[in-house]
Amino acid sequence: MVTAVADQENILKNLLKTGKATEIGQDAWLGKVTDYAGYRQAMPIRDYEQLKPWIEKIKEGRHNVLWKGKPIYFAKTSGTTSGVKYIPITKDSIPNHINTARNALLCYMAETGNTKFADGKLIFLSGSPELERVGGIPTGRLSGIVNHHVPKYLRTNQMPSYETNCIDDWETKLARIVDETIQQNMTLISGIPPWMQMYFDELIKRSGKKVGELFPNFSVMVQGGVNFEPYKAKLMESIGRKVDTIELFPASEGFFAFQDSQDAEGLLLNTNSGIFFEFVPAGEIFNENPTRLSLRDVKVGENYALLITSNAGLWSYNLGDTVRFVSTEPYRLVVTGRTKHFISAFGEHVIGEEVEYCMQQVAMEEQVHVTEFTVAPFVNKDAGKSYHEWYVEFENRPADLDAFAAKLDQYLRKKNVYYDDLVGGNILSPLKIIPMRKNGFIDYMRSIGKLGGQNKVPRLSNDRTIAEQLHQWTEAMVDA
Repeated sequence: MVTAVADQENILKNLLKTGKATEIGQDAWLGKVTDYAGYRQAMPIRDYEQLKPWIEKIKEGRHNVLWKGKPIYFAKTSGTTSGVKYIPITKDSIPNHINTARNALLCYMAETGNTKFADGKLIFLSGSPELERVGGIPTGRLSGIVNHHVPKYLRTNQMPSYETNCIDDWETKLARIVDETIQQNMTLISGIPPWMQMYFDELIKRSGKKVGELFPNFSVMVQGGVNFEPYKAKLMESIGRKVDTIELFPASEGFFAFQDSQDAEGLLLNTNSGIFFEFVPAGEIFNENPTRLSLRDVKVGENYALLITSNAGLWSYNLGDTVRFVSTEPYRLVVTGRTKHFISAFGEHVIGEEVEYCMQQVAMEEQVHVTEFTVAPFVNKDAGKSYHEWYVEFENRPADLDAFAAKLDQYLRKKNVYYDDLVGGNILSPLKIIPMRKNGFIDYMRSIGKLGGQNKVPRLSNDRTIAEQLHQWTEAMVDA
């Protein structure tokens, strides 16, 4: 990893060579750019909405728009603000998705010596591999696209069957996955944590056994898509024994980082895989001219919004993710949240990492398992102060909910100085917990057509849209 900065500089040079012949490159005069300082001046930051006109040109059949030729796929993803997004995947960028997953497993094998899992059955809980065509380009969920590129040596051990993977309805698909896997020698299970928990719950319900007993050779759990920590205790309890875990940081736009060690904190940044990274101090991302840094200038402990320029044809693209480096030798980071998922209704700017840390600490101290939670502001327009409302689904309810909430509030005050000032200054009331009934979040996701897939509940919202929708699945509504 001593070559990480040099690798990044070489990647930018190679991207510029190809990019100067594209429509977007000619528009930005990339042919005149020779280094990062010049690139930063030439190429503006874009989110999906600002990239969309270029994507529309590709859908119309145009070549050499964002990258040479045409993409070989569109990864279809539903954005929280942009509706359906079509992210290009090119012949040059597909190896980033495939090889990084392989490298994560190889790093794990090299470090632990555990290679036996490769002999058993491996499950990849993924979206449907069936693809449609948009503008003549095969289009589908990233996990479904990647399914077509699973190496031959893993194909024979891969579960579930292709037919089952093609089922759209998540609950039907889950039942079929359990049918196919419950008698198998499962050794590796991969997916996003909420999916895996639903799979484990169904296995336990059917067999009456913990997952680790049902699958005695199950030794590796691979996960990504959301922060693992809030789900970890319940998943491990469902397994009933320790298994190794490998955390990944993939997205439709690229595979950015992976856990390369069972002992070191954070995920290793993928610095030599066709992606050039930029970092914007998170508080500046919505400024007109934010500070933009390359890898050589990042600092440990700072919260950054992540931008990527890649051989998929994405140029200074704002992913919407925020990260914090925990090490620069090598470059390891943790994902801290989403640029649009925060609460600052009262000037507190609370982020996902903070609420997840606080919930994790209090749940551990109180020996409580939390299934899922989300936080929203409650703006009191009548008498009384405003506050944060935490919608929480407990696996086992705290003996004293008010004491649990008070401890959570104290943790958040220690974690966020602005929140502490607002509560300490009597501008905000301490947070309140609204208990959800069992499977309340699953029912909510089903009601909006987002159960399963890569869909997850946002940890934070700066408005009450989700909170108002969740209301009907609270314990109070059940008891009413």
